[in-house]
Amino acid sequence: MKRLDLIISERELDSVIKALDNASAPGYSVIKHVTGRGPNSSVSEGMEVSGGANAHVIVFCEEDVLAKLRDSIVPILNYYGGVAYVAEALSI
Repeated sequence: MKRLDLIISERELDSVIKALDNASAPGYSVIKHVTGRGPNSSVSEGMEVSGGANAHVIVFCEEDVLAKLRDSIVPILNYYGGVAYVAEALSI
């Protein structure tokens, strides 16, 4: 099983959720108003009014679903920005 972590602008959340649904992701968690600092900038809670807030989307899925997600999420990340990381996940 794989774990996909996405950090995206909240403005793109609907597009990412649509991609998750189209890829038949079994489920996901969304944490809104994520703040922090990346290599090029930082996002603070004060920016959320201007649309600057981020969301963290966590997905656990099998490799075949992840392959479908790559096809639809990479263009979103390339155009709008954001990051995605994949890791191995073991159920306990």
